[in-house]
Amino acid sequence: MSEAADKLAAARTRLILDRPFLGALVLRLPLVAAGGWCRTTATDARKLYYNPAWIARLSAAEVQFALAHEALHCALGHFARRGHRKQQTWDLACDFAINPLLLDEGLRPPPEAQVLDLYRGMAAEEIYPCLDDSLDDETLDDHVWDGEEGGEGGQGRRNDAAGQGGGTPETDPEAGGATPRHPGAGGEDDGDEDGRPPPLSAREKEQLRDQWQRHLAAAAQRAREAGKLSGGLARLAEAALATEVSWRAALAQYLSQAARDDYTWLRPSRREGEVIWPSLRSHAGDICVALDTSGSIGDGDLASFLGELNALKGTLPVRITLFACDAALAPDAPWVCEPWEELRLPRRFEGGGGTAFAPVFEWLERAGQRPDALVYFTDAEGEFPHLAPDYPVLWLVKGKAAVPWGRRIQLNA
Repeated sequence: MSEAADKLAAARTRLILDRPFLGALVLRLPLVAAGGWCRTTATDARKLYYNPAWIARLSAAEVQFALAHEALHCALGHFARRGHRKQQTWDLACDFAINPLLLDEGLRPPPEAQVLDLYRGMAAEEIYPCLDDSLDDETLDDHVWDGEEGGEGGQGRRNDAAGQGGGTPETDPEAGGATPRHPGAGGEDDGDEDGRPPPLSAREKEQLRDQWQRHLAAAAQRAREAGKLSGGLARLAEAALATEVSWRAALAQYLSQAARDDYTWLRPSRREGEVIWPSLRSHAGDICVALDTSGSIGDGDLASFLGELNALKGTLPVRITLFACDAALAPDAPWVCEPWEELRLPRRFEGGGGTAFAPVFEWLERAGQRPDALVYFTDAEGEFPHLAPDYPVLWLVKGKAAVPWGRRIQLNA
C-alpha cells in the first residue's frame, strides 16, 4: 500500500512541475485505495480510485499517464455526455479520444492502454459511430459514474457537495482530500460494501460538469501563465470550454428570424376611416436547404435532419427551397416546399462524384434570389466558393472539417 501511495504522490508532483495543466486537474481528484472491484484505476468524477497492486507494477512515467487519463475524463465531462449511447462502446470511445492526447504530451501509457492513431484528434462523439457495438475490449480504467447497466444513482444516495456550492473534506483537495487514503471514511459516500461508489444521478452529473468546467478553465489559465501549455492542450481546453450550441436550437433561431408575425402601422385604405389601427402582418420565411449527396451523409442522417425541419416548420410559416448537390447540382433541383406542405425527399439520391459547394450558390445568384438563410447539411469535405454571399449561411457539419465562412454547427454532439 505504501509503495503505491508513494508512487502516486511522486507522479502527481512531477505532473505539477512538468505539465501544470494536467497536474492541476489531477489535484482536483482525491486519491482513494480501492477494493477488489477496481482493476486498475477508476473515477466517478469526484475521486480517483486505484488498485495498489496495479500501481505498484507500473513505472513512474506510466503512473503519470494513468493519473492524467482519469483527470481528462473528468475535465472533458465524459461522465455527462453519454446520453443514450451504449455504455461499453461509449467508454471505449472516451479512452480512444484521450490516450492519443496524452501520448502527444510525451506521457508513457501502461501496457493495458489502447492507443489508436486512427482516432487522433477526434472527440468521443465522433469515435463512437466508428466502433462496433460487439467490441468486448476493456478500457484502461473503470468508469464508475454510471451503474453496471448504464443507470444513474438516486438523488439521495450521496451528500451532494456540488449542490451546496462547495466541496467537503472528501471532495475538495484544498481541504485535505487529495492525499491517498483508504476507502470507508466517507459515510454515505461509500456506495457498495467493497467501497465501489454508487452511480451519479442526472443532477449530480450536471453539477459536476459545471465544476469541472471551472477547474479546466483555471488549469489552462495557470499553465498558460507559466508558459507550459502546449498547443494541443490549449486547443483541447478552448474546444471544451466553448459554448455548446445545439444545431436544432440554431435552426430554430434562423427560422424564427425568417418567419415573423408583426404589426404594421402603414396607412390603410381611405375607405377604412381616418384612425390608423395596427394590423397583423405575417411574413413567410424563405429558407434554402442544401443536402450534400456525395455519399458521406447517410440516409438515416438525412431522414433525421428533414424530420427536425418539419417539426420546426409546423410552428413557423417557412417556405423551403431544397437543393441536392455532390460535385454538381442535381439536374431536377431545386424543389420548393410551401409552409403548409410536409418536406420530403423528392427521390433517393445515390452518393458519389465528389463534393463541391459552389453550384448551389451559383444557382441562387443566377436566379437573383436572396434567401433569409441557407442551411447546408454536409461533412464540409469539398470545394468552397471563394467569397461568402450576402445572406446568412449555416453549415451543419458531420466530422472535423472547417468552413471558411458562415456559421459552423457541429452535428456529432
